Amino acid sequence: MLEVEDIHTYYGESHILHGVSLRVGAGEAVALLGRNGAGKTTLIRSVAGFTPPRAGRVRLDGEAIHAWPAHRIARHGLALVSGWYGAELRTRTAAAEIRALADHLALLADLGSTVLVFAETSDSVQGRREVPVSRRPRLAEEQWGAFAERLTEVAEHTRARGVRLAYHHHMGTVVETAAEIDRLMALSGEAVGLLLDTGHLTYAGADPAAVARRHAGRIAHVHCKDVRPAVLAEARRRDRSFLDAVVDGVFTVPGDGAVDFGAVVRVLKGAGYAGWLIVEAEQDPAKADPLTYARKGFAHLQGLASAAPL
Repeated sequence: MLEVEDIHTYYGESHILHGVSLRVGAGEAVALLGRNGAGKTTLIRSVAGFTPPRAGRVRLDGEAIHAWPAHRIARHGLALVSGWYGAELRTRTAAAEIRALADHLALLADLGSTVLVFAETSDSVQGRREVPVSRRPRLAEEQWGAFAERLTEVAEHTRARGVRLAYHHHMGTVVETAAEIDRLMALSGEAVGLLLDTGHLTYAGADPAAVARRHAGRIAHVHCKDVRPAVLAEARRRDRSFLDAVVDGVFTVPGDGAVDFGAVVRVLKGAGYAGWLIVEAEQDPAKADPLTYARKGFAHLQGLASAAPL
């Protein structure tokens, strides 16, 4: 039994977690739902020992572990799946990116994570509510080769540490569409893995199963979120920002939207995929009860994965 009791975690003087509590019993799975910046990653870091809480307790099978170092917690079977890293490879060298990545990569490697969620976020608009997603940055024709070369160098570095780089195509960034994913996979080396995100692909107008088939051998991580077609159509019609679309409910959990997760799971099975399937959906908790939706998404995906089996 993992118990988190009323923890408060800070970065410097910034109070990030305010009295968070949860329980995870043997054989149970708990999903963390919330907007970007809500504290999901900070909660994982607090449990894993990398950013210890200043108040509250974390217990594992009744024993307090919140003051333990991260390596000791990892030996007790609590591991970090991965963590988001926003890169700036358009504007800096691979060597500079590797230096900037060092602490994050060390965290993943030390805690036994085998995958790095990596996205190019320079000049991105996914976090700017006042900017329509249509005004995202794009790579110029002459920039693609150098970008892919730098990305490959970073990926080879992380692979040497035992962590596979999984490139996260993302709305509002330079790699968003299926065509851009295809080009990145063609130009980059095999050390660069692909993070397949069903929600972002659907938002970008692509078929997740088709993209998965084309790049099955490169898929290193999978984010499973569904899309509400009516909300997406309205967001496109009104040229909404990414954050406005999220607040409006464009994303939901697997089984509650239009994505054919059965087709995606069949492709993954055929490719021998053995990584994580992350149930994910940024939603307003006032509109979508987190526990209810977490259970719904997990049950839907678990049923498909068991039937495959995956």
